[in-house]
Amino acid sequence: MSVKHARDVEKQIVKAGDKTTIQVLISSQEGPNFALRRFVMEPGGGMPNHTNTVEHEQYVLAGHATIGIGTETFDVYVGDVAFIPEGVPHWYQNTGEENFEFLCIIPNKPDVIEILEKEC
Repeated sequence: MSVKHARDVEKQIVKAGDKTTIQVLISSQEGPNFALRRFVMEPGGGMPNHTNTVEHEQYVLAGHATIGIGTETFDVYVGDVAFIPEGVPHWYQNTGEENFEFLCIIPNKPDVIEILEKEC
């Protein structure tokens, strides 16, 4: 078991994203079943349409954004949760004037990410 503060976890730039960082708050080396990540997208930032081979459970901490999951589009705000099944295309666009921040929990399984053509 470990306890740490998020400010002590290194932020990394998401190479496929635009104005987006990730912090791995609980890694696969720390948690046996799940990893906990925090994403921050600056205003105008986002992530392109892509798929993953693992599911995502997400909780919005700050700001708001438009996200696409499969063929549906959603406006998400603080307190909203999203479930993205494995293999389903999804994308993010910060449509607000402040940072869009969310927690993302994924299972500790191999994850292959495939960038798709942008559909938003």
